[in-house]
Amino acid sequence: MLDLSTRQARRVLAVVAAFHVAVIASSNYLVQLPFTLAGFHTTWGAFTFPFIFLATDLTVRLFGAGLARRIIFWVMLPALAVSYLLSVLFVDARFAGWAALTVFDVPVARIAIASFAAYLYGQLLDIVVFSRLRRLKRWWVAPAASTVFGNMLDTLLFFSIAFMGSRNPFMAEHWFEIACVDYAFKLVISLGLFVPLYGVLLRVLARRILAWTDDRGPSALALPR
Repeated sequence: MLDLSTRQARRVLAVVAAFHVAVIASSNYLVQLPFTLAGFHTTWGAFTFPFIFLATDLTVRLFGAGLARRIIFWVMLPALAVSYLLSVLFVDARFAGWAALTVFDVPVARIAIASFAAYLYGQLLDIVVFSRLRRLKRWWVAPAASTVFGNMLDTLLFFSIAFMGSRNPFMAEHWFEIACVDYAFKLVISLGLFVPLYGVLLRVLARRILAWTDDRGPSALALPR
Protein backbone atom coordinates (compact mmCIF):
# COMPACT_ATOMS: atom_id res chain seq x y z
CA MET A 1 0.00 0.00 0.00
CA LEU A 2 1.31 3.42 -0.97
CA ASP A 3 1.58 6.50 1.20
CA LEU A 4 -0.47 8.94 -0.90
CA SER A 5 -1.68 12.43 -0.15
CA THR A 6 -5.44 12.80 0.25
CA ARG A 7 -5.76 14.59 -3.08
CA GLN A 8 -3.69 12.05 -4.98
CA ALA A 9 -5.44 9.12 -3.29
CA ARG A 10 -8.80 10.45 -4.51
CA ARG A 11 -7.52 10.79 -8.06
CA VAL A 12 -5.97 7.33 -8.05
CA LEU A 13 -9.22 5.93 -6.63
CA ALA A 14 -11.23 7.58 -9.43
CA VAL A 15 -9.00 6.06 -12.13
CA VAL A 16 -9.01 2.59 -10.55
CA ALA A 17 -12.79 2.70 -10.05
CA ALA A 18 -13.31 3.73 -13.68
CA PHE A 19 -11.13 0.82 -14.79
CA HIS A 20 -13.26 -1.61 -12.75
CA VAL A 21 -16.52 -0.18 -14.11
CA ALA A 22 -15.30 -0.34 -17.73
CA VAL A 23 -14.18 -3.96 -17.45
CA ILE A 24 -17.29 -5.15 -15.59
CA ALA A 25 -19.72 -3.38 -17.92
CA SER A 26 -18.02 -4.58 -21.11
CA SER A 27 -17.77 -8.16 -19.79
CA ASN A 28 -21.44 -8.23 -18.73
CA TYR A 29 -22.46 -7.07 -22.18
CA LEU A 30 -20.13 -9.32 -24.17
CA VAL A 31 -21.15 -12.42 -22.20
CA GLN A 32 -24.53 -12.10 -23.93
CA LEU A 33 -22.91 -12.52 -27.35
CA PRO A 34 -22.21 -16.26 -27.82
CA PHE A 35 -20.21 -17.82 -30.63
CA THR A 36 -18.81 -21.23 -31.48
CA LEU A 37 -15.09 -21.92 -31.55
CA ALA A 38 -13.72 -25.32 -32.59
CA GLY A 39 -17.14 -26.84 -31.94
CA PHE A 40 -17.45 -25.38 -28.42
CA HIS A 41 -19.93 -22.75 -27.31
CA THR A 42 -18.46 -19.71 -25.60
CA THR A 43 -18.96 -15.93 -25.39
CA TRP A 44 -16.91 -12.84 -26.17
CA GLY A 45 -16.90 -12.01 -22.49
CA ALA A 46 -14.27 -14.71 -21.95
CA PHE A 47 -11.70 -12.43 -23.58
CA THR A 48 -12.41 -9.34 -21.47
CA PHE A 49 -13.14 -10.83 -18.07
CA PRO A 50 -9.50 -11.65 -17.16
CA PHE A 51 -8.91 -7.91 -16.99
CA ILE A 52 -11.09 -7.83 -13.87
CA PHE A 53 -8.49 -9.81 -11.95
CA LEU A 54 -5.79 -7.49 -13.21
CA ALA A 55 -7.88 -4.55 -11.94
CA THR A 56 -8.33 -6.27 -8.58
CA ASP A 57 -4.65 -7.02 -8.10
CA LEU A 58 -3.81 -3.47 -9.15
CA THR A 59 -6.24 -2.17 -6.51
CA VAL A 60 -4.67 -4.34 -3.83
CA ARG A 61 -1.21 -3.15 -4.79
CA LEU A 62 -2.17 0.53 -4.62
CA PHE A 63 -4.56 0.54 -1.65
CA GLY A 64 -4.03 -2.65 0.34
CA ALA A 65 -6.43 -5.59 0.80
CA GLY A 66 -8.74 -3.90 3.34
CA LEU A 67 -9.53 -0.83 1.26
CA ALA A 68 -9.58 -2.91 -1.93
CA ARG A 69 -12.56 -4.87 -0.58
CA ARG A 70 -14.47 -1.64 0.01
CA ILE A 71 -13.58 -0.28 -3.43
CA ILE A 72 -14.78 -3.49 -5.11
CA PHE A 73 -18.09 -3.31 -3.27
CA TRP A 74 -18.79 0.33 -4.15
CA VAL A 75 -17.85 0.11 -7.84
CA MET A 76 -20.44 -2.62 -8.35
CA LEU A 77 -23.43 -0.27 -8.26
CA PRO A 78 -22.31 2.08 -11.07
CA ALA A 79 -20.86 -0.88 -12.98
CA LEU A 80 -24.17 -2.76 -12.92
CA ALA A 81 -26.08 0.39 -13.90
CA VAL A 82 -23.81 0.88 -16.92
CA SER A 83 -24.08 -2.83 -17.74
CA TYR A 84 -27.87 -2.68 -17.71
CA LEU A 85 -27.97 0.41 -19.93
CA LEU A 86 -25.58 -1.13 -22.46
CA SER A 87 -27.46 -4.43 -22.58
CA VAL A 88 -30.87 -2.81 -23.00
CA LEU A 89 -29.80 -0.22 -25.55
CA PHE A 90 -27.62 -2.54 -27.65
CA VAL A 91 -29.29 -5.88 -28.28
CA ASP A 92 -27.17 -8.34 -30.29
CA ALA A 93 -24.68 -5.53 -30.93
CA ARG A 94 -27.41 -3.35 -32.51
CA PHE A 95 -28.86 -0.13 -31.10
CA ALA A 96 -32.40 -0.88 -29.92
CA GLY A 97 -33.49 2.73 -29.50
CA TRP A 98 -34.02 4.88 -26.42
CA ALA A 99 -37.55 3.54 -26.04
CA ALA A 100 -36.03 0.27 -24.81
CA LEU A 101 -35.26 2.00 -21.51
CA THR A 102 -38.99 2.36 -20.78
CA VAL A 103 -39.41 -1.42 -20.42
CA PHE A 104 -37.79 -3.32 -17.58
CA ASP A 105 -35.73 -6.17 -19.04
CA VAL A 106 -35.84 -9.16 -16.64
CA PRO A 107 -33.13 -11.29 -18.34
CA VAL A 108 -30.72 -8.33 -18.35
CA ALA A 109 -31.52 -7.57 -14.70
CA ARG A 110 -30.86 -11.23 -13.88
CA ILE A 111 -27.45 -10.96 -15.53
CA ALA A 112 -26.74 -7.87 -13.44
CA ILE A 113 -27.65 -9.72 -10.23
CA ALA A 114 -25.52 -12.68 -11.28
CA SER A 115 -22.67 -10.34 -12.03
CA PHE A 116 -22.95 -8.75 -8.60
CA ALA A 117 -22.83 -12.08 -6.77
CA ALA A 118 -20.11 -13.60 -8.93
CA TYR A 119 -17.91 -10.53 -9.01
CA LEU A 120 -18.22 -9.87 -5.29
CA TYR A 121 -17.40 -13.41 -4.14
CA GLY A 122 -14.88 -14.06 -6.91
CA GLN A 123 -12.94 -10.90 -6.27
CA LEU A 124 -12.98 -11.25 -2.49
CA LEU A 125 -11.53 -14.72 -2.94
CA ASP A 126 -9.00 -13.29 -5.35
CA ILE A 127 -7.97 -10.68 -2.78
CA VAL A 128 -7.57 -13.30 -0.04
CA VAL A 129 -5.45 -15.58 -2.22
CA PHE A 130 -3.46 -12.75 -3.79
CA SER A 131 -2.77 -10.98 -0.49
CA ARG A 132 -1.42 -14.13 1.16
CA LEU A 133 0.76 -15.19 -1.75
CA ARG A 134 1.94 -11.88 -3.22
CA ARG A 135 4.99 -11.68 -0.91
CA LEU A 136 6.41 -15.02 -1.98
CA LYS A 137 9.76 -14.91 -3.76
CA ARG A 138 8.20 -16.55 -6.80
CA TRP A 139 6.14 -13.60 -8.04
CA TRP A 140 4.04 -15.66 -10.46
CA VAL A 141 2.44 -17.82 -7.74
CA ALA A 142 0.06 -15.08 -6.50
CA PRO A 143 -1.45 -14.01 -9.86
CA ALA A 144 -1.63 -17.62 -11.08
CA ALA A 145 -3.39 -18.92 -7.96
CA SER A 146 -5.77 -15.97 -7.70
CA THR A 147 -6.63 -16.35 -11.39
CA VAL A 148 -7.37 -20.08 -11.12
CA PHE A 149 -9.54 -19.97 -7.98
CA GLY A 150 -11.13 -16.56 -8.53
CA ASN A 151 -12.16 -17.38 -12.10
CA MET A 152 -13.55 -20.77 -11.08
CA LEU A 153 -15.88 -19.37 -8.43
CA ASP A 154 -16.86 -16.33 -10.48
CA THR A 155 -17.68 -18.31 -13.62
CA LEU A 156 -19.76 -20.95 -11.84
CA LEU A 157 -21.76 -18.42 -9.86
CA PHE A 158 -22.36 -16.09 -12.80
CA PHE A 159 -23.57 -18.60 -15.38
CA SER A 160 -25.72 -20.61 -12.95
CA ILE A 161 -27.49 -17.51 -11.60
CA ALA A 162 -27.81 -15.75 -14.96
CA PHE A 163 -28.80 -18.54 -17.33
CA MET A 164 -30.01 -21.68 -15.50
CA GLY A 165 -33.66 -21.97 -16.54
CA SER A 166 -33.37 -18.73 -18.51
CA ARG A 167 -35.98 -17.61 -21.06
CA ASN A 168 -33.12 -17.60 -23.56
CA PRO A 169 -33.36 -21.20 -24.84
CA PHE A 170 -29.80 -21.32 -26.20
CA MET A 171 -28.20 -20.06 -23.00
CA ALA A 172 -30.51 -22.14 -20.80
CA GLU A 173 -29.50 -25.31 -22.66
CA HIS A 174 -25.80 -24.65 -23.01
CA TRP A 175 -24.96 -22.54 -19.93
CA PHE A 176 -22.82 -25.20 -18.24
CA GLU A 177 -20.87 -25.95 -21.43
CA ILE A 178 -20.39 -22.23 -22.05
CA ALA A 179 -19.27 -21.75 -18.44
CA CYS A 180 -16.67 -24.52 -18.74
CA VAL A 181 -15.37 -23.22 -22.07
CA ASP A 182 -15.32 -19.65 -20.75
CA TYR A 183 -13.35 -20.80 -17.72
CA ALA A 184 -10.88 -22.62 -19.96
CA PHE A 185 -10.45 -19.54 -22.16
CA LYS A 186 -10.01 -17.32 -19.12
CA LEU A 187 -7.26 -19.59 -17.83
CA VAL A 188 -5.53 -19.74 -21.21
CA ILE A 189 -5.66 -15.97 -21.63
CA SER A 190 -4.75 -15.21 -18.03
CA LEU A 191 -2.03 -17.82 -17.52
CA GLY A 192 -0.73 -17.66 -21.08
CA LEU A 193 -0.70 -13.89 -21.53
CA PHE A 194 -1.24 -12.06 -18.26
CA VAL A 195 0.93 -14.07 -15.90
CA PRO A 196 4.12 -13.96 -18.03
CA LEU A 197 3.70 -10.19 -18.39
CA TYR A 198 2.01 -9.70 -15.03
CA GLY A 199 4.83 -8.09 -13.10
CA VAL A 200 5.72 -5.65 -15.86
CA LEU A 201 2.11 -4.83 -16.78
CA LEU A 202 0.98 -4.29 -13.20
CA ARG A 203 3.95 -2.09 -12.39
CA VAL A 204 3.55 -0.01 -15.56
CA LEU A 205 -0.18 0.52 -14.88
CA ALA A 206 0.48 1.50 -11.29
CA ARG A 207 3.17 4.00 -12.26
CA ARG A 208 1.05 5.43 -15.08
CA ILE A 209 -1.89 5.98 -12.77
CA LEU A 210 0.32 7.65 -10.17
CA ALA A 211 1.88 9.86 -12.86
CA TRP A 212 -1.53 10.92 -14.22
CA THR A 213 -2.79 11.80 -10.76
CA ASP A 214 0.31 13.60 -9.46
CA ASP A 215 0.49 17.36 -10.02
CA ARG A 216 4.27 17.16 -9.82
CA GLY A 217 4.51 14.80 -12.79
CA PRO A 218 5.64 11.15 -12.70
CA SER A 219 5.55 9.92 -9.13
CA ALA A 220 8.78 8.96 -7.44
CA LEU A 221 7.02 6.79 -4.91
CA ALA A 222 8.29 3.24 -4.58
CA LEU A 223 5.66 0.68 -5.41
CA PRO A 224 5.15 -2.21 -2.98
CA ARG A 225 5.89 -5.68 -4.24
